[in-house]
Amino acid sequence: MLVRPKAGILDPQGEAVESALEHLGFAVAKARVGKVIDLELEATSAAEARALVEQMCDRLLANPLIESYEVEIHGEPAA
Repeated sequence: MLVRPKAGILDPQGEAVESALEHLGFAVAKARVGKVIDLELEATSAAEARALVEQMCDRLLANPLIESYEVEIHGEPAA
């Protein structure tokens, strides 16, 4: 899952990255810094896995007042 600050929420890390890139000569319109959380869990379906991860985000992994999240479900890895 990807967790990042909601639009309009101050992002000091993103501002620091944006400034540093500009100092290095890169033209950056906006930088936002978030976090990636990889989870492995057991579920009987993709829908169940998504529901579980969304509960985890709502209760612990993301602050719903200032952060949004995206959940991506992958099947079992190839052997």
